[in-house]
Amino acid sequence: MTPYTNMKSAANNLFSAKLRSLLAVLGILIGTASVVALVSSGHLATQQALAQFKSLGTNLLSLSIYNDYQKPQDQAQQRKLSLTNALSLTQISPAIKLAAPYTSTYANVTYQGQQLNASVIGADQTLATILNLQLQAGRFVSLLDHYEPYCVIGQQIYQQIQALGIYKPIGTQITIGSNIYTIIGVLDNSPENGFFTYDINQSIIIPISVSILLSKYSEINNVIFRLQENANIDAVKTALTNKINQVAPGKNIFIRSAKEIIEKMQAQQQTFTILLGVIGGISLLVGGIGVMNIMLVSVTERRREIGIRRAIGAKKSDIQLLFLIEAVILSLIGGIGGVILGIAASYVIADFSHWPFMIFVDPPLIGFGVSVAIGIFFGFYPAYRAAQLDPIEALRTE
Repeated sequence: MTPYTNMKSAANNLFSAKLRSLLAVLGILIGTASVVALVSSGHLATQQALAQFKSLGTNLLSLSIYNDYQKPQDQAQQRKLSLTNALSLTQISPAIKLAAPYTSTYANVTYQGQQLNASVIGADQTLATILNLQLQAGRFVSLLDHYEPYCVIGQQIYQQIQALGIYKPIGTQITIGSNIYTIIGVLDNSPENGFFTYDINQSIIIPISVSILLSKYSEINNVIFRLQENANIDAVKTALTNKINQVAPGKNIFIRSAKEIIEKMQAQQQTFTILLGVIGGISLLVGGIGVMNIMLVSVTERRREIGIRRAIGAKKSDIQLLFLIEAVILSLIGGIGGVILGIAASYVIADFSHWPFMIFVDPPLIGFGVSVAIGIFFGFYPAYRAAQLDPIEALRTE
């Protein structure tokens, strides 16, 4: 039998049992779609998370300083990092371009007697430069403001004020703790930033010199750096550690870089992709078992046909190839349909999650390739069983 004859005969046999063939195709289709959709969605989620870091650049470094509570309290708090020392950190290495120290504290915030849900950050204009913060109106606080009671509000704070009927808050006053501050700027909505500890949209930013006086617990315990491109991160870390141990001894130091975080996230993406692929592969495996089950039923029903083919000269290999082609055709149709359905499903997930959609090459290739492999694997045993039937016994089948 020629390959064309085998293909035509296999297609006719599948078409003659439409419902059974459709059920087999559905099993492969759903399994393939699961693999493609899950793996694609995993890629999209990781790309979205990575974009938050890459939008700021990979040359960022974050320094956090904590009290060492394993040491006596008075020793751990013997010296705090002063603003002067924090600003001088740019001088310890030529690889450091900018340094933005900031403080954070929680205080009672009210506007015209109404309570606002906000965190208070002390910073200067360098933080806005590093984090690429955009102003909707007004200006940002700076070191030149010194101890002036000025503040800049995040977008969600602005929306809370709008709910009170105030649409131009610049020049109005807001109460933080027991102090009154004048609003001099309103920030645009800032995307979520996994590298910065606090939500800028939910924050009120005051001059860092003022923030240090706001509370006895307010101190400079975070600094964000922008480094030169291709800077030696390990060398910068060592220099920072030595400097902090010198000017603020008795502290625990934690340093992380955007580049290292991105590399770890990319490594996690590979593990995440494998996990999602295995989960989707279980559905594909079930579909393959369905193909084998239907093919075994087909062998039982077509025993007489097999006997006749053997009687007129068909070899065992011809019978085996015929049934194997039928299983592969089912898998091909299911695989192609599953790839299309999986891409459509990942598009819906991206649209629902407000992620930018893109088509990745590997999920469709993996899904389609595995579906064909499943068809061959689970189609082999029914094909082998059909080929081993005794032609005389097969011809006696009514």
